[in-house]
Amino acid sequence: MFDVGFSELLVIAVVALLVLGPERLPKAARFAGLWVRRARSHWNAVKAEFENELASEDLQRTLRETRETLRSAHEELRGGAASLQAQLDEARAQLHATQAQLRATAVEAAALPAAAAAETDASHPPPTAAQPGTHPEQSDAHPEMTRSQVDHALLEPPPPADEDEHGDIAPPVSAPPAAPAPTPPTEPGAHVDAGR
Repeated sequence: MFDVGFSELLVIAVVALLVLGPERLPKAARFAGLWVRRARSHWNAVKAEFENELASEDLQRTLRETRETLRSAHEELRGGAASLQAQLDEARAQLHATQAQLRATAVEAAALPAAAAAETDASHPPPTAAQPGTHPEQSDAHPEMTRSQVDHALLEPPPPADEDEHGDIAPPVSAPPAAPAPTPPTEPGAHVDAGR
C-alpha cells in the first residue's frame, strides 16, 4: 500500500511516544492495530471478490464457448444425419430399381424357354411312332439327350475361365458347333416350302 520502511516506522513510533506519552501509547497502538487489521481484511475481501468475479467471468466465458461448440457440433451432426439419410434413401431407391430390373429380366428369361420350346415344337413335326430303343422325349439334334436336358444346357452360363500357372487367364474352351437340325422327310407328291 504505502512504501514505509523501518526508519519511517521508527520515526513515527518516537513521535507517537512524545505526543501521546507512555500511558496512552499502548491503547493507541491497539487501536491502530485494529484499524490496520480491518483495512487488511477489507482489502483482502475486495481482492477475493474481484478474483471471484474474474473466475466467474472466466467460467461464464468458458461455458459460453462450450455451449457454442456443442451447438455447432449438434448442427454438424444433424447435417451429417440428414446427408446420411439422403444417401440411404438414394441407395434404397437404387436397390428397388435394380430389384425391379432383375424381376423383369427373370420374367423375360422365363418367357424365353417357353417361347423357344413352342417354336421348337412348331418347327418339328410330332413323332409318329417311337422307334424301338429310343425314349419319346429325346431330342432330334442330340439323340442321347432328352429335350429338357438340351434346354437346360442352352440356358446354362459358360464355365469360368481357368488360370494357368503364371496367372494368365486361358480363353474359355468353346463347345463344338451344334449339328444342324435334320430336315423332316418329305412324302412324294407333297409340296415343299422353299422359305423354310
